[in-house]
Amino acid sequence: MTARILATPAAIELIEKLRQQHGPLMFHQSGGCCDGSQPMCFPDGEFKVGQSDVLLGNVAGCNFYMSKDQFEYWRHTQLTLDVISGRGSSFSLEIPLGLRFHIRSRVFTEDEIKALAN
Repeated sequence: MTARILATPAAIELIEKLRQQHGPLMFHQSGGCCDGSQPMCFPDGEFKVGQSDVLLGNVAGCNFYMSKDQFEYWRHTQLTLDVISGRGSSFSLEIPLGLRFHIRSRVFTEDEIKALAN
C-alpha cells in the first residue's frame, strides 16, 4: 500500500528523543502562513483535531494530521517528514533543540493515485 506520509531516519531519531522526554506524540500541519505551514509536533492529544483535519497516517508511532484545506493542495503528493537545522517560531516540541521538522514531497504516480482511491 502507498503511504501518504513517511519519515527519514533523522526524523525518526528525533521523534524517539522527543518521545522519551514528552511521552506519546502527534503531528499536525495546518495551512497557515509562516511557521503554520510547517509540521508541528505536540504531546499526543495536546492539539485538538476536528472534522476539518485529515489523518494522513502514522510516522514512527505518531499520528500525522493535516488541515483539510492544506490536504486539498497536497493530496497528489507523498510527504516525507525530515529534520533541518534552525529555530522556528512555533510551539513544536523540537524548537528548543535548534531543529525543525520539515516536509519534503514528491508527486504520486498515476498507479499510486489509483491505489489510494481504493
